[in-house]
Amino acid sequence: MSILLLVTELPKLTSPVAKEIVVAQNQPPNQRVRLKQQQTSQLITQERGGERETFEIPVPGEESETEVTPIPVDSVDVVEVIADRQEYDESTQVITAEGNVVMRFAEAVMTSDRIQINLADRIAVAEGNVNLTRGEQILQGSRFEYFLVQDRGVITNARGQIDRSSLNRDLTNRLPEDRTIPDRALSDRLALSQPVTDVQAQSQFQIGIGSARDYNILQGNGDRNQGLINRVRFEADNMEFEGSDWQATNLRLTNDPFSPPELELRVDTAKYEQTEPLVNQLTTTKSRLVIDDSFTVPLLRNRFVFDRRPQSPGLFNVGFDGDERGGLFIERTWDIINREQTTWSITPQFYIQRALVPDLFGFSDEEDGGLFDPATFGIESSFNSVLSPRNSLEAEVSVTGLDVNDLEDNLRSTIAANRLIGNLNNPHSFSLEGTFRERLFNGSLGFQTVNSSIGGILTSPNISLGKTDINLQYQASIQNINANTDREEFLGSNRENDRTNLTRYQAAAFLGKSFLLWQGKTLPITRDGALRYSPFPIVPYLRLNTGVSSVASLYSSNDDQISFRGNIGIQGQFGNFSRNWFDYTGFNITYSIGTDTGESPFLFDRDEDQQTLALGINQQLYGPIRVGVQTSWNLDNGDGISTDYILEYSRRTHGITLRYNPVLEIGSFSFQINDFAWRGNPEPFEENNIRPVIQGVDR
Repeated sequence: MSILLLVTELPKLTSPVAKEIVVAQNQPPNQRVRLKQQQTSQLITQERGGERETFEIPVPGEESETEVTPIPVDSVDVVEVIADRQEYDESTQVITAEGNVVMRFAEAVMTSDRIQINLADRIAVAEGNVNLTRGEQILQGSRFEYFLVQDRGVITNARGQIDRSSLNRDLTNRLPEDRTIPDRALSDRLALSQPVTDVQAQSQFQIGIGSARDYNILQGNGDRNQGLINRVRFEADNMEFEGSDWQATNLRLTNDPFSPPELELRVDTAKYEQTEPLVNQLTTTKSRLVIDDSFTVPLLRNRFVFDRRPQSPGLFNVGFDGDERGGLFIERTWDIINREQTTWSITPQFYIQRALVPDLFGFSDEEDGGLFDPATFGIESSFNSVLSPRNSLEAEVSVTGLDVNDLEDNLRSTIAANRLIGNLNNPHSFSLEGTFRERLFNGSLGFQTVNSSIGGILTSPNISLGKTDINLQYQASIQNINANTDREEFLGSNRENDRTNLTRYQAAAFLGKSFLLWQGKTLPITRDGALRYSPFPIVPYLRLNTGVSSVASLYSSNDDQISFRGNIGIQGQFGNFSRNWFDYTGFNITYSIGTDTGESPFLFDRDEDQQTLALGINQQLYGPIRVGVQTSWNLDNGDGISTDYILEYSRRTHGITLRYNPVLEIGSFSFQINDFAWRGNPEPFEENNIRPVIQGVDR
């Protein structure tokens, strides 16, 4: 036997409240009248093939003075209950349904063994194998109490999963990468370039918690789009929810689809709520990470934000910058404004190694050291505001030392007004940009500082040329630049520095095509197969990359620098990263040769490295441990451009990466947790206002 239960939140026109509203609607327009806000819900129970009964459920309210507005009688909230057996106790006003109970309400579906509905108290209590589904979110428990009118409830012994796969990625317009300088770890770049598989789950997001800092010398065009772990599983002793918000006690949260999980977040209490449109916040107490159900790492952080924007990933970040910060340093980011369209953050920094050993990286001033010296403290600030779908404003400020006497030499800043032009699905980007003391890396010429620049830059999107699979990108800019030169004709005899001021007109175009030479097979999607040490299946492959580029720079001094370059390279990976020993080898090799006419009067954009070779290898040693090196040379003079050493500990749910570059004197320690909304740490080259110059183009 089955029953059908309907609860209507809106009164019929024959009810006392409806009559009162009809009278009120006959009053003059905008006249305020006193109404008693009590509506009568209508409950209809019906056995399939049986009789139909109607009940009135009063919903008490408060008296208030309100402006009369018509009530749409066609809008009805429905609660439906179906079960094998049912009975109604008239004295207690309780309906009991048992056997394969299905309850539909508030865009949710709940199944259970037994349910009781108290009409007087307007509460439903379900027991036995309770399973609540709302959209893609799943809650399970032994007992569920639901308040019909308020759309809130309590679940005992709760467990379930949250689907995070619908979050979108931010895309950026960047010029193509140049492999002579390593960007992210080689294993990450190979994963981005591996062939698409037939895996159904396509989305992944990341979080960095605790000490973390990753760096990127040249940010790529791609973003991670692999990933199988798209659901976050949880268990809790008790969970209360109201609408889409909830709070829980003794919560266990994991991104591992397998049990027992290799990584968990455990908290004593948790509260999940929507703070803005598309932004949710998880607030916890006594948070700790548990690895392999044995090793516990306490987290002092108790607030996690889920949205589409990059977030600060941890309590503090650890970085290494010998050129400007004296080596090892720590930092913490604080949000001043964190809204959907506008963000503003500040990041205080403390230079540990500069405080303890100030002369190690050339900071030899006797006063430049000590735990409380202003020179051992720095600060960065970042501001971003989306003014409209096409317009945005961004600004960054970095101060590498708070000594007021050296403030001008320690200050770097950038401000840019950006506009997207054309089709928003693949737009051009135009930027009016001004910089002060921008830090650039120009290959074998090393670090260069552009004292100031102001101008406009137009960057195209990736343009596919017909059906050739050839991609085109171009850039054009006009900038007034003040930077260092080694040309005596631009320098006065009684000068204070080696800078000159010129206007530069620059145009650049890049063509590239990639050929997939060979592709292997992935392993089955199991905890001991494809996902043993990786959050996504490793696809063995070989790929040939080719490209040509041309850059023309004209200067107001009547100088010019026009260069042409071609490059060819092969990259690939072997193994599936599943067995214990030597089951993964990734590599890349790129040869680049160019020719140019003329020479830039500046040092920061001079095309010095015309023939280069870049090599990289990443090798599994044992289990989750991989080691790698990425290096590049100027073949004309044999000088090394950059060498990057990498040590990785990779698991499907999390990973640790240690990187150090002795040439650039930068390094990082990165702890990455897969499949949360954060993207991980800002990279030192962007965070420290360092950008590479390749073939005379600031990328």
